Amino acid sequence: MITVDFNKLNIQPGFKILDIGCGSGRHTCAAYQCRDVVAIGADINLRDLVTAKDRLNLHDQLGEHGGGTWGLSVADMTRLPFKNNYFDLVIASEVMEHIPEHENAAKEVIRVLKPGSMLVVSVPRYWPERICWGLSEDYCNSSQGHIRIYKSKELVALLEGFGLKKWAIHYAHSLHTPFWWLKCLLGPTRENSLLVNLYHRFLTWDIMRQPRGTRFLDNMLNPILGKSVVVYLRK
Repeated sequence: MITVDFNKLNIQPGFKILDIGCGSGRHTCAAYQCRDVVAIGADINLRDLVTAKDRLNLHDQLGEHGGGTWGLSVADMTRLPFKNNYFDLVIASEVMEHIPEHENAAKEVIRVLKPGSMLVVSVPRYWPERICWGLSEDYCNSSQGHIRIYKSKELVALLEGFGLKKWAIHYAHSLHTPFWWLKCLLGPTRENSLLVNLYHRFLTWDIMRQPRGTRFLDNMLNPILGKSVVVYLRK
């Protein structure tokens, strides 16, 4: 499930791209498919990085890449092991809501970003996330520790406060919002709910097949029901 719209980013050969908080590597793999880039995934969770490595190796085996290189690093977002002004693009998708010291995290991703280059940040959208919190006290823990909910203006103000400038914003994954509401209502850790499992199968099918009908519906509903807000900024 790709949250960032890579078509907006004008990625050039030779770009060094950091996917911080990469998890299982979905955006690292997407970046690796761009022509002749260096795609780096970084995360604090070693188990997730092992999964990301397997996915990237599969892309290599299938030839589904742009001819560049990839790497992975165990890294804390508040203390990144990279040089100043190093990356041409930094992606932080669904990670800021997990970090207590989010101001330090913002400073770090901006530190490693080249002047004039782009940062893309996505977080859960305020009102769908607020409903999830209201429906279930266990939701935050089951979502691996959501500790805050951002309003879009608050997130933009935080990042622009460190010298960035927002140039685009959009919402994503509207079809996922009812799934999470249903999951919270019936129990976020419950695994035997028929309705939740059927909805999950539908979402998996939609991600894999991407039929025109559901893509159209998702795009139409995103401004109203999008689960994630995606902000594009320039240093």
